This record gives sequence, C-alpha cells and structure tokens, in this order.
Amino acid sequence: MLEPLHDEFMRRAIAEMTLLGIAGGALGCWVVLYRLSYAAESLAHSIFPGLVLAATAGAPLLLGGAPAVVLAALAIVVLARVPGIDREVAVAVVVTTMFGLGVLLALSPASPPGIGEVLFGDVLGVSDADIWSAAALVAVVGLGLALLHGRLVAGGFDRGAARSLGASPSGTEAALLVLLALAIVVAVQGLGNLLVVAVFVGPAATARQLSERIGPMIAIAVASAVLAGFAGLYLSYYAGTAGGASVALAIVALYLLSLPLSRLIDFASGREGAAAGATIG
Repeated sequence: MLEPLHDEFMRRAIAEMTLLGIAGGALGCWVVLYRLSYAAESLAHSIFPGLVLAATAGAPLLLGGAPAVVLAALAIVVLARVPGIDREVAVAVVVTTMFGLGVLLALSPASPPGIGEVLFGDVLGVSDADIWSAAALVAVVGLGLALLHGRLVAGGFDRGAARSLGASPSGTEAALLVLLALAIVVAVQGLGNLLVVAVFVGPAATARQLSERIGPMIAIAVASAVLAGFAGLYLSYYAGTAGGASVALAIVALYLLSLPLSRLIDFASGREGAAAGATIG
C-alpha cells in the first residue's frame, strides 16, 4: 500500500492531485450550482491552440493557455454582439474554431513528438513549478470564493432576491468564470486539455447527489476529488495506465456510486421523517 510513496514521481503526483482536488472540488460546486459545466468544457477546449504553441516553443503551458482563454472570451463577447447570433451559438462557434485550430497546429510537422501530453496531461511528470502553481491556485480560489460567498449564495439560489439586495448575479457569475478560467489554465498542466474538466465537474456532481447544503457539498466534493486522485494514481501505478485518464475514471466511478447512495439517503430520510411524524402524532 505504501510502495508507490517510495517513488518521487508518485509523491509529486499525489501532491498535485491533492491540491487540484481541493481547488476543483470547492470551485466545482459553484460551477454545478450556477450550471456552468458547459462553460468549463468550453474554456478548456478553447485554450488548446495556446497550449500547442507553448509546447512547440518549449515554454510553460501556462504562458500559452492564459492568452488563449482571454482571446476566446473576447471573441465570444464580440460575436455575441452580432445581430441574430445567440450567446450559446457564439460560444459554440468560438470553441469549435479554437479547438480546430489547436488540432491543426498539433498535426503540423513542427509540433513536438510529445504533443499528446497536452491533450491527456502528464500528472506523473509534474515539476516543482507545477506544484507551486497548484498551491497558488488553492490560495486564490479559496480567497476568491470567501470574498464572493455571500453574493454566490444569493445569486445561486434566488437571482431576484440578489438584485433586491444590491448584488449583481451577472457580475458574480463573471467573477466565477474568471476563477474557473484561471483554475483550468493551471490544472491543464497536469490533467491535459481533454480531462481537466473532470476535476471541476465530477466531484461536485457527486457531492450534489449527496447534499443540498453548500457547506457539506463543498466538503464532500473536495473529499471526492482527493480520493479519486489517490485511487486513480494507484490504479495507474499498479495497472500501468495513464495517470490523468485513471484519475478521470475514478471520478466517474465515484459519481456512479453516489447515485444509488443518494437513493438510500433519500429513503432513510423519508423513513426517519415518517417515524418522527408518527412520534409527534
């Protein structure tokens, strides 16, 4: 059980996934509550050309992903202002264009041999810089969610009431998207372009099945993300599978397990309510 911990690369990978699990679990709950899962996927795919260019130039992926996500956001804003084009259509057009451009760059003769790592990540090969970036992400996400907590609660559960209290649901959602974009750009270095969304949606979706209160929901999501990280990395170590894909598989497995568990919780709660009612009667 402790054998994988003897290897430096496994200790680094576990540290990386633990940090990403904390940030992804906490932020993901608000992503799910605000129904921004599609936005998360869109942001992840839109940074692909920037990641490919950075990998081709031998630069950190962070330097390629950050400008790409800003460019995608600006393109969506501009296209959405065109008469007759809905925002959802603008998002789809921009994301498809950006991802297609990334594929063309990845298939060009100038692309490096290991370009596949941009798509699927290399969590077993993270560096000290990656771990420090993930630690900084945890701090930024924690601070951002703490500052936005009241507005997030008001806007997430009753947008009308939020406006009457002077809070702007649209502004709050925009701030949440900025945090999400930053988190994706950092996390993509370990999990890759195709798998990064899993850590921001899967654990939160699992927690949503098991709790309707935001505090317990965040705690369950963080625990699920960290547990899936450990399980996936151990699976990768012993089965020889890809690290990022194994973590994503573990996240999906936990979500599937949460479905019958949520039914049991609902049944137990109903039975307890009936018993309480009988006692009161």
